[in-house]
Amino acid sequence: MDHKNLKEALRTFFGFDGFKGQQENIITNVLNKKNTFVIMPTGGGKSLCYQLPALLSEGTAIIVSPLIALMKNQVDAIRNVSDHNSVAHFLNSSLSKTETNRVKDDILSGKTKLLYVAPESLTKQENIDFLTSVPISFFAIDEAHCISEWGHDFRPEYRRLREIFEKISNVPIIALTATATPKVQIDIQKNLNMLDAVVFKSSFNRDNLYYEIRPKRQVEKEIIRYIRAREGKSGIIYCLSRKKVEEMAELLQVNGINALPYHAGLDANSRARHQDMFLMEEVDVIVATIAFGMGIDKPDVRFVIHHDIPKSLESYYQETGRAGRDGGEGECIVFYSYKDIEKLEKFLQGKPVAEQEIGKQLLSEIVSYSETSVCRRKFILHYFGESFDEKLCNDMCDNCRHPRERYEGSEYVTQLLQVVKELQEMQKAKHVCAFLSGAVTADIKSYRHDQMPLFGVGKDKDEHFWNAVIRQTVVGGFLYKDIETYGTLKFTDKGREFLEKPYPYTLLKQHDFSATDDDDNIAAGGKGGAFDEVLYSMLIDLRKSLSKQNNIPPFVIFQEPSLKDMCFQYPITLEELTNVQGVGTGKAQRYGRPFVDMIANYVEENDIERPDDLVMRSLVNKSGLKVQLIQNIDRKLPLEDIGRAQGKSMDEVIEEIEAIVSSGTRVNINYYIDDILDPENQEEIFDYFSEAETDDLTTAYHEFDGDYTEEELRLMRIKFMSEMAN
Repeated sequence: MDHKNLKEALRTFFGFDGFKGQQENIITNVLNKKNTFVIMPTGGGKSLCYQLPALLSEGTAIIVSPLIALMKNQVDAIRNVSDHNSVAHFLNSSLSKTETNRVKDDILSGKTKLLYVAPESLTKQENIDFLTSVPISFFAIDEAHCISEWGHDFRPEYRRLREIFEKISNVPIIALTATATPKVQIDIQKNLNMLDAVVFKSSFNRDNLYYEIRPKRQVEKEIIRYIRAREGKSGIIYCLSRKKVEEMAELLQVNGINALPYHAGLDANSRARHQDMFLMEEVDVIVATIAFGMGIDKPDVRFVIHHDIPKSLESYYQETGRAGRDGGEGECIVFYSYKDIEKLEKFLQGKPVAEQEIGKQLLSEIVSYSETSVCRRKFILHYFGESFDEKLCNDMCDNCRHPRERYEGSEYVTQLLQVVKELQEMQKAKHVCAFLSGAVTADIKSYRHDQMPLFGVGKDKDEHFWNAVIRQTVVGGFLYKDIETYGTLKFTDKGREFLEKPYPYTLLKQHDFSATDDDDNIAAGGKGGAFDEVLYSMLIDLRKSLSKQNNIPPFVIFQEPSLKDMCFQYPITLEELTNVQGVGTGKAQRYGRPFVDMIANYVEENDIERPDDLVMRSLVNKSGLKVQLIQNIDRKLPLEDIGRAQGKSMDEVIEEIEAIVSSGTRVNINYYIDDILDPENQEEIFDYFSEAETDDLTTAYHEFDGDYTEEELRLMRIKFMSEMAN
C-alpha cells in the first residue's frame, strides 16, 4: 500500500493527519508480511503499529498481551474508532461461556480484525483448535520483554509462544516492547526464532523528563512538602510493598492531599474505581505498587516519585516513562538508600541461583545509576545501548544542573585497569573494589588474592571511591560488565589502548548516600540535615549526670535513638520534645525539662537555624491499635493470641510494646513473664539491667552466655523499663 493510501487509512480510522517517528515504515513492513521487531519508548505510539495493519489486512490479527486491564483498555479504544463493536475482542479467563461463544462467532463471520489474548488462554487446546480453523493475518506480541529473564517483567508462559504460534499458523510476527537492553533484544529474537526480523529502534531519550535522586532522609515529610508545592497537579508515587502503599496514601490524606492507594491486593472494583478517579482528575495522586500504570494513558502526569528504589533500570525507565507523555514537564524523583537495595537482595534469597544472579546484576545497575555523578540521561541511554552527548541534557537531571566537583583521575583509572588485568577479567566490581582498597573479604581469602603483588594498590581510598571509578570507566567505555557471566568486568578495545598509553582523564566526585534513614517507621519523628556531634555528646553527659542523681541506668531516661533525633530536630519546648522518636508525653514531663533547656541554650549560643518544619500530621490509626493492645494486656491475654488477632508475629507485638514503653507508658506483662521465667531468673536479669551501661540485647545475651533467649531478655527489658522509667 502506498504512502497516500496509508495516510488516508490513518485519517479514516484514527483521525490523525500524519505518522509519528518510524510508524509508517513499521506498518509497511508488517503489511509486506515480514517479521518485525519494534523497540519504542512508552508514549511513542506503539499500539498503532499493529492496530492499523490489522484493520487493513485479511483475517484476524492475534495480539498477545499480559494484562486483562490493558486488553480491555485497548479493545475499548479500537471500538471507539470503528462503527461496530465486533471489530475487536479479547479472549481471557474473565469471559463467561456465552461471551466466549459470541467472540468466536464474530471471528468466524470475519468481522473481528483484532483479537487480544492472554498467553494463558493461548495454551488451552480448545482455543488452539479454534484459531487453527480461521484465517490469521499476523501475530503481535505486546510487552515482548516478558519473554526474557533479563527483562524487568519475565513471565515463563511467554517463552512458549513460539511453539504455540507454529501450531496455529505460519504467519509473520510483530514483537513490541518499550524497554530492551541489547541483551534482552537478542533474547527475544532468539526465543521467537525471528533473528531475520527487521528491527526498528527509536531513541529512548525523553527530553522533557527531569531525573533526580535524593537521599532517603525524612522521606515522608519531603514528599508531602513536594506535593503541596504542586497543588492540583497529577502524580504517581511508587512504593515497594502494599503495606507501605496503604500507609503512604493514608498519610497524604491526613495531610490534606487528595490521594488514593492502588495495588494488586485491592478488589477489582476498587482498583478500577481508583484508576478512573485518577484519569478523571477527581484525585491528584495515586500511591501504587508497580502493578499500576500498565497501559494507563494519562498524558499529564507531572511527577513520578519512587519512595523505594525499583529493582531494575528497565522498571525505573518504564515507571518514570508515565510522566509527561504530552511532552510537558515531568519530574522523576527517587528517594535512595542502600538499605532498600539490601531489602531487595533479601527477596532474591530462595530463588533459583541463575535467577538470583540475574537479580543481583540488575540491582547493581540501579545502584550505579543512583550513585553516579555522570549525567543521568547519558547513563540510562548507555544502559539501553544508545550513546548520548550530555551537553544535550539541557540541565534536565540533577547531575547536570548541579555538577559535581571534577578531578584528574587517570592514575586511578590506570590502577583499576591494571587490577582487572591481574585478576584476568574474572571478577565482579565488588571483588575488584575490595582488592584495590586492600579489604580482606572471605572471597579474597579463598582465592588467596591478598598474596598478589597488586593487592591493596589503592588502599588510600575506600571501596565506595573505587566503586565510583568503576562506574565511570564503564560508562566511559573502558570496561564492560559481561552479562553471560553475571557482571564480570572485561576490557573493551578502548580500555586496552588506555592501559598501554594512558592519557589525562577527568573523573567526578561521588554522591554520598551513607547517612539515610532506616525508614521502616512511617511518620516517625523526622531526621534531616546534618547530625550534630557536639550537641550529642553534651546530651550524653547530661543523661549520665541525671542517671547518677536518680540512681538509674542512663538508657532509662532516654534511649540513644531519641538523643540522636534531638540533634536533628533541636526541640526547645516539652511539646516539641514529644515529636522526637520514642518520647511520649509522660517521658517528656518526667525527664524532658533539663534537656530542652540545654538545647534552647545551645541553639541560641550557636545561632542554629532550626528546621522550619512543615508540621506533618502523623497517622492516628496507630493509636487505636495501641489502645487495643494495652487493653488486651490488661485482660492478661497471652501475647501470641494478641498477635494472632491483629495478624502480627510475636516479634511485631513485642516491638509495639517496646515502643509504647519507651515513649513513657507503663505496661504490665508480669502475668506473661511469670509463665516463662522463674522468680530467681527474673531477678537475675532485672539486676543486670539495673547496673548495665547499655540496654543492648546482644551485650546482655553474651553476659549470660546465652542462658536466656533474645525474646526472654526483651520481655524482661520491657518489665524493667516499665517499672523504672514510667
